[in-house]
Amino acid sequence: MAVALVGPTASGKSAIAHQVALSMPGFVEIACVDSMTVYRGMDIGTAKPSTADQAEAPYHLLDLVDASEEFTLSQFQSAAREATDLIWALGGAVLYVGGTGLYGRAVLDNFDIPGQFPEVRAALEARTDDLPALYAELQMLDPTAAATMEPTNERRILRALEVCLGAQRPFSSFGSGMRTYGRERVVQIGLDVDLVTLDERITSRFRLWMDEGFLDEVARLRESGMSRTARQAVGYRELLAHLEEGVALDTCVDAAITQSKRLARRQRSWFGRDPRVRWMSSPDQALEEVRRVLESPDGFVRD
Repeated sequence: MAVALVGPTASGKSAIAHQVALSMPGFVEIACVDSMTVYRGMDIGTAKPSTADQAEAPYHLLDLVDASEEFTLSQFQSAAREATDLIWALGGAVLYVGGTGLYGRAVLDNFDIPGQFPEVRAALEARTDDLPALYAELQMLDPTAAATMEPTNERRILRALEVCLGAQRPFSSFGSGMRTYGRERVVQIGLDVDLVTLDERITSRFRLWMDEGFLDEVARLRESGMSRTARQAVGYRELLAHLEEGVALDTCVDAAITQSKRLARRQRSWFGRDPRVRWMSSPDQALEEVRRVLESPDGFVRD
């Protein structure tokens, strides 16, 4: 049995998932589908479940590697499969929860994920001083993939080009393409929150994080080393600008809040394009629907 709870950052997914797990003890286990909670030490700025929450309910896919290490989509997919198989072997149900849409689709749609091409990657990284040219090359080789990412997203542009050149096929051809949706393997429940409310939550949550020591967390991670991917996480990237470049802290906080709001909008668009998502207008409605699916034939994974 499985169900996925999806939606933008700060929509309240994690709280609902935790409530579901507490209300169905010994049955529901939570699999966190997030590209940044896999990193140890990245806790406050990723809204990672607290130590207390993890003691109350079973969580998976957290703290898999140090923040200094790279962790690929393929590695995440493998870890998710292993965790899911374990939960099912013990007779439990999986509640996937998270806002990283690509990671979710890799797991829920069982994507065919391209391999790594280190030599190609190294050659591309040597050209990152001209990111517009790299993006233009991607537009030529794979316009479908280019249309799904911002021209300033260096990490995604490099990865897409690496695959196009290394695999000799379009990056978007893997997983049947990002804008192609197959049959529903796992029911997805979406939590719909209006943008005004979402923006207010993002602002208040980030300022609370600062009070809780988010800047100190970033400083510690910087000292121990952060991978390219970890350094690009929203919030961490902006606070690193304060620590490394001397940008005023207030300016960095405002920039992080702005980028978090933009992330939420991208996430809403990502999940909104998927016709299989069943949208709920309130936390209570989402909680009850998740429980209903897990207790019904809808909860069976259709492989």
